[in-house]
Amino acid sequence: MAYMHFPVPLEVKAVAEGLRKEGFEAYLVGGCVRDLLLNRRPKDWDVTTNAKPEDIQRIFPDSFYENDYGTVGIKTDSEDPTLQVIEVTPYRTESGYSNKRHPDEVSFGDSLEDDLARRDFTVNAIALDESKGHIVDPFKGQKDIESKVLRTVGIPTDRFEEDALRLMRAVRLVAELGFALDTDTASAIQKKASNLAHVSRERIRDELVRIIESDQPMMALVLAQQLGLLEYILPDIIRSIGVDQNQAHSYDVFGHLLRALQHATDKKWSFDIRLAALFHDISKPETRRWSDEKKDWTFHGHEVVGSRVTRKALEDLRFSRETIDKSVKLVRWHMFFSDPDQITLSAVRRMIRNVGEENIWDLLELRICDRIGTGRPKEQPFRFRKYKAMVEQALRDPISVTSLNTDGSRIMEKFHVEPGPRIGWALNALLEEVLEDPKKNTEKYLDGRTEELLKLEDSELRDLGESGKKKREEAEEEEVRKIHQKHGVS
Repeated sequence: MAYMHFPVPLEVKAVAEGLRKEGFEAYLVGGCVRDLLLNRRPKDWDVTTNAKPEDIQRIFPDSFYENDYGTVGIKTDSEDPTLQVIEVTPYRTESGYSNKRHPDEVSFGDSLEDDLARRDFTVNAIALDESKGHIVDPFKGQKDIESKVLRTVGIPTDRFEEDALRLMRAVRLVAELGFALDTDTASAIQKKASNLAHVSRERIRDELVRIIESDQPMMALVLAQQLGLLEYILPDIIRSIGVDQNQAHSYDVFGHLLRALQHATDKKWSFDIRLAALFHDISKPETRRWSDEKKDWTFHGHEVVGSRVTRKALEDLRFSRETIDKSVKLVRWHMFFSDPDQITLSAVRRMIRNVGEENIWDLLELRICDRIGTGRPKEQPFRFRKYKAMVEQALRDPISVTSLNTDGSRIMEKFHVEPGPRIGWALNALLEEVLEDPKKNTEKYLDGRTEELLKLEDSELRDLGESGKKKREEAEEEEVRKIHQKHGVS
């Protein structure tokens, strides 16, 4: 029997203590105990008890019970999202898994050991009485944590036959924890891999999201492929295995996609970039053609075909419309920055309109992932720094009379002036003054100064306007120079 002390939040302690005061047992259980033993901060907290759901709700009136498995959600006043609901589940036993996902029968019991015996992996079958520092570990989960091994509770094939999602959860936990799979557990996953076809796409999506958000998604997806799971998770990715690329690439398409994803992960970039990196070359297999002229493979249009395949795949996995639309855009346009000779500032502006200002930097980061995925070591060569400078330049509002707090319509209406070149000269003259002193960009000052300017002869006003235009062009050139200097380009 081990006694240890852990940093358990007050909200969790209050729930456990509330059960004990009423004469019931209460233990922290599952992933939160595992994470505490790994010195990781748990993402959620689960308590198990010999109290029945009606007892739990009597003790904690501000709670809810909306499932068939006895789990009661207890609300707290915590500002921490991970502590706003503490889930409490009675000890239970389960039997019959005819749909390979959920038990046909759930019985509430009085034995903590029986409850732990129904759990998936030994590292998740550990209970903790935080008030005493008492750990209950009948399946030697602490030893497996120390050895960094993931193994099932009991016979592996039985555990995976009960709940097929455990097949994928094993791969996800390996990626999240950095553990190795026990040999018997891995063998059982291979035998039962086809059971994953019985799991809803939504649940597969949820596990896939956590794999992609882990620190080792490349390793996890390789493992999923080796164990025969990948075809039930991402069947489109399977087609990329063994598909050689052109001489610019060191890896087949499968290896390239996974390395692009891993680079996005290593850079701590967003989930959207990681997902797009995984899919960006998804249609290279069906667009691959041999070029006698180049003596190499070509993949013309793979980004167009790939955007359609990506949409279908993500819709199948029931991703949100927002995630699907963004991923499809990034895949569709990821080749834009591949040819430096074809990129002009106007082309960059058109691209920004295609993908949206909110996505343009993600597109650039996806391009970095694509480059690193080829096996090239340098992330941002000169040409890429030039692309970034061009994007920043294209996003910046140009220096122009439109930045003034007045315009031609206002001048014509307020000063009863007919349309003509005098208005343009006046605006350019005003802009020169504002460039020298931005504090002058107020309606009051500009109106007063406009009245003075309009009293000038044409020649004098024209000279002031031309001077202002020149000043604007010089300011524009200086802003561009600063952008280029920032990105190390000339």
